[in-house]
Amino acid sequence: MRAVLPVRAVLDVTGRWRKMQPMQTATEATAAFEHSIVGQLSTLNRFLPVWIGLAMVAGLALGRVFPGLNDQLDRVKVDTTSLPIAIGLLGMMYPVLAKVRYDRLQGVTADKPLVVSSLLLNWVVGPALMFALAWVFLPDLPEFRTGLILVGLARCIAMVLIWNSLACGDTEAGAVLVVLNSVFQVAAYALLGYFYLELLPGWLGLDTTSVDFVLWDIAKSVLIFLGVPLVLGFLTSVVGRRRKGDRWYEERFLPRIGPWALYSLLFTIVILFAIQGDAITSQPLDVARIALPLVVYFALMWTSAFAWGRAQGLSYPKTATLAFTAAGNNFELAIAVAIATFGVSSGQALAGVVGPLIEVPALVALVYVSLWARRRFFAAGGEPIPARA
Repeated sequence: MRAVLPVRAVLDVTGRWRKMQPMQTATEATAAFEHSIVGQLSTLNRFLPVWIGLAMVAGLALGRVFPGLNDQLDRVKVDTTSLPIAIGLLGMMYPVLAKVRYDRLQGVTADKPLVVSSLLLNWVVGPALMFALAWVFLPDLPEFRTGLILVGLARCIAMVLIWNSLACGDTEAGAVLVVLNSVFQVAAYALLGYFYLELLPGWLGLDTTSVDFVLWDIAKSVLIFLGVPLVLGFLTSVVGRRRKGDRWYEERFLPRIGPWALYSLLFTIVILFAIQGDAITSQPLDVARIALPLVVYFALMWTSAFAWGRAQGLSYPKTATLAFTAAGNNFELAIAVAIATFGVSSGQALAGVVGPLIEVPALVALVYVSLWARRRFFAAGGEPIPARA
């Protein structure tokens, strides 16, 4: 006898509910669910790994053809970030933040299991895991090891919104967790840097690294690259919905600006790899050694956070949001701190640059893993399926 699902709708990749036929079987529901995911993806989303790979190659080629490009781009900066990268970062975040239903944020902040889990994963588990992996994989390369630790301390405030959106996560929850991470980043980055680079290694009898972080520089970076698009997204959402209505805003306005988040992501990748192309291509073995602990880090952080969210009984959208906000890192901040503290040509800066080289394809792959896990471990409404005895 075939099982019957007690549901009448499925949540598609756009976040809309689609009707199911009465008494639909589990097999038929799964097929409809998979069709909904694939069918609703645009060509841009469906082949995103391809476009990202091409953007990386284009950036490396551009850096080879124009070896002085870094100096040219650095002539105009926003804070310590070159103008093209700043434009790309702001362009990535604005469309995603414009999608947030700010009138629902109070309900997200009241979700204590989600908020507490995110803070623990981001500010206890993440830095400790990266510290351990840096020492395990790079015990003989102190500069690269320090760079990786700096990356582990910089919790993601930008690209995570892209991955969360592609994985059909909770955009409101994502916005709240990003803001919380930003506040903690301003308050805790310098203190954690001292703890993981000087204090803890000294306790363990390991080599220590002296650091001197300027707190205002960290705060300023967060305020610019999160604060500006957050304010613009908030005003756009509130004013647009009030004047035109929710239906017009969600069905006409958001589809027009949505693709620009991914266009900006691809643009940013091209510029990043053009600037650092020479360092990446001239030191392939070093890049490989830096890449290995990063791959392990992303896999462990995402998997543990996703499993923890499901064990806590969180819905799929919130579980996905918890996983991606825990796994992502703010490489822009880590690179800026490494350059300001150790110099632009330092191994610490190179470790930060290798970060997005690994993070982008790794988290794109995890988007597809997340969508598969939604079909496997969650009901059509997003609630977790009870584990079988």
